[in-house]
This record gives sequence, structure tokens and C-alpha cells, in this order.
Amino acid sequence: MLGVFSMLTVGYLSSFTPATIKDGGRDIAVRTLQTTVDGALRDAGMELRPEDVVEPPLDTPLTRDQTISIRRARLVRLTIDGKEPRLIRTQRTNARELLSDIGVGLGLFDALRINEDFSDKIPEQPRFVAADTPLASDGLTAEIDVRRAIPLKVEQLGTTPIDVNTTASTVGEALLQAGHVVYLADRIDPAPGTLVQAGMKITIQRAKPVTVWVDGRAVRTRTHSGTVADLLAELNIILLENDYTKPDLNAIVAPYTEVRVVRVARELQVRQEPIAFETRWEASADIEIDTEALGQEGEPGVREQRDLVIYEDGLEVRRERVADFTARAVKDKIYNFGTKIVVRTLDTPSGPVQYWRKIRVRATSYSASTAGVSRSKAWYGIARCGQTMHRGIVAVDPSVIPLGTNVYVAGYGTGFACDTGSAILGKRIDLGYNDLDLELWNRWVDAYILTPVPAAPRYRLE
Repeated sequence: MLGVFSMLTVGYLSSFTPATIKDGGRDIAVRTLQTTVDGALRDAGMELRPEDVVEPPLDTPLTRDQTISIRRARLVRLTIDGKEPRLIRTQRTNARELLSDIGVGLGLFDALRINEDFSDKIPEQPRFVAADTPLASDGLTAEIDVRRAIPLKVEQLGTTPIDVNTTASTVGEALLQAGHVVYLADRIDPAPGTLVQAGMKITIQRAKPVTVWVDGRAVRTRTHSGTVADLLAELNIILLENDYTKPDLNAIVAPYTEVRVVRVARELQVRQEPIAFETRWEASADIEIDTEALGQEGEPGVREQRDLVIYEDGLEVRRERVADFTARAVKDKIYNFGTKIVVRTLDTPSGPVQYWRKIRVRATSYSASTAGVSRSKAWYGIARCGQTMHRGIVAVDPSVIPLGTNVYVAGYGTGFACDTGSAILGKRIDLGYNDLDLELWNRWVDAYILTPVPAAPRYRLE
């Protein structure tokens, strides 16, 4: 019995026909007693739609190890000019062919977009599952959007109007689609946000591109201003009191005009410099002769110069001297020298003498033979005053000790100033001797100038 049963089982199983169903990316193995492709698909529970394509055809006899391919129709959603969309299943891979199949024609300027891209190709794989499709497992392959072109005119002031066919929804989009770049300052009529209508006329009044150089930067903009003054007012650029523009404010603004705002600043620069004081000597009858005293301290003065400096954009362009005066007067330094003469008495070995001036001098001595004059000269041994050289004649600098003055020198006695010498300058005195009694001197001594007082004495000695 077991053997008979086994034989019956093997016979039954051998009556099934094996086949493979390829459905998209799935391979489904089936064993069926059906004799056609349609029967095998029904046994496998495969649900078909009219638009799906099966290879080989459904009425094809089923053979052993048969491969059955199912090419599912793509599900697309078609929208025309924003109206109610419709769902379509198709085997087409080209949207234009699909539209032709359903009797929808495309004009030359009409726009066709698939999944928001300007393309004709319908994708093979679904984008997402549509909630309104008959089967929840169906995926929406493509969104096809058809927008009919609308005729309108575009006129740019100063040019001839042109005809434009556009699929844009607004005026701004239509201009951009037609290759018209619109700037913020351009005047568009109707406004860029206006919805496009068939036969509409769009007018463009272009703003002029200009450049304004101000405060170290370039402002590039577009404007409808007619003059430089209007342009600056539009840009809220304020000219201060001395500022100016190139070109001037009344100049006409043309396309690509460049305006330079020149900032003018004025600065008063003050410079002071000292004025050196001088030192002066003034006579004073209250001070004894050969006595000095500071009468006034010196103070330098101040000279002030004021320049008006003009700057343009920070650079000096002009300088003008507006004032040059003494801000503080000079105060000279003053020394007082005495002119008061006091006659005093000096006791000497020869008796008292009266003198009116005492001078510290360097004393030397000479005689006729040591005076440096050749014996062959006619003036050998003759003093300047004409007297023959002897003891008691002294040589002096007349600017210090006037000629004809009697001078007393301790250790020498009284001398008469009536000779000079090339080396006897300043506070020097050369004491005269006879050749036989010459004494050599070379020391500092006090020389007393004896009365009478000269009528016009030299009060100040260097």
C-alpha cells in the first residue's frame, strides 16, 4: 500500500508545471496545474491592470520552467494650467508621447515639466505612494505639469515693443523667462507680482547705473534721478558747508555717470616760536664806576603764526597764512654799569695822591733799547707824545687809560700815560725806564688813575 501511495504521489507532483514570474524587481517561483500564462498568474495571485503588459501574452500555453515578465504601467499625475489633476497609467517613457496618446497637444512655447524639472522622460521608479490611487501599493511615478504659453508684449522705454510667449505666472517671472534682468530700481508696469494675462503689455523703465564715490568708498546703484543733486538726495548723502561734487550739483545724470563727493575740511593751525632776548648795558648814575649790577632779567618773546589749512578728502590742498604777530613781547636782559665817580685819597711813599678809578692791570716794563725800534730810526727813544724815553713814561691802551693821564702803580710810582705799543692792548700797562735802571715787570697790579677826572671818561671797560 505504501509503495502504491508513493507512486501516486510522485505521479501527482510530476503533473505540476514549474515557472518563474518576474514582477518589477521581484522573482516569484510557482508550480501550477494551469496550462496557460494567465492561469499561472491567477494561481500566483498576481493582480493585473489593463495597462500592465505581460510577456508572453496571457493566452500563451505554459511550458515547463517558463519565465513570465510583468511590465507594470507607470502611474502619473497630469496637471494642465493649474486645473484639476488627473491620474493616468501608461507604458510610455516619454511624456510628449503620453500627451499625444490622450489627445493633449503642446504648442511651441508651452512648458512641460516632470517632477518640477524641464524634461520629457518619465522615471521608471515611483517617487512616493499616492493616497488617492486605487491600490495603496501603487507608487506615483511622476508629476507632469503642462503650462500653456500666454502671448503678451514687453516694451522697454526707448525701444520697440516685442512679442513674448510666456508660461510664467507673474510679470516678474515672465520678464526673467524672456531674458530681461530687472533691477530693484527699475520701474515695471504692471508690478512684478501681478498675475500674467493674455494680451498684457509690460512696460520697463530702466534705472540708470551710476557710481558715487563718497567717504572713501564707491556706491554703485541705479537711479531715475535727473541731476546730481537729486541723486545725492535719493542716497541720503548730505553735503556739509564747504563740500562740493564733481560734476556739480546741477549736472545731468546719464547712464554710467560717476559722481565724486569731495569732503572739504578747514583747520586753523597755530605755531609758536620763541624770540630770543638781547643783553643790553645801561648806564646808572646811582652805581659807582666799574661796578655792574643786573637791572632786569631777560625773557624770550613769543611769535605766533596762524595758518588756515584746507583739506579735500583728507589731503592738504591749500595753506594760507592768516596771522603773524608777537604774542608776547621780548624782555631784554639789562645790566647796569656805574657812572658815579668818587674821588679817593691813596697814601703813597711819596705822599698822598687822589685818584678817581682803580684798574687791575698786567704790568710789564721797557726802555728805549728794549722798545723794538732800531737805533737808526729817527724816532728811536721817542714816546708817542714826543717826549724822550725815561722813567715815569708809561705805555697804555688809550681806550682803557686815556693818554695824558697820570697813573700811580705801587712799586713804580707815578707814571705819565703818553706812549702806546702794538702789544699793549686792553688792561695792559708798560712801565717806562731809562736803559741803565731798567727793572723787569710781568705781574698783575692795581693801577690808580689820578685826578683830574676827564670831561668825558669811558665809564665801562671791556
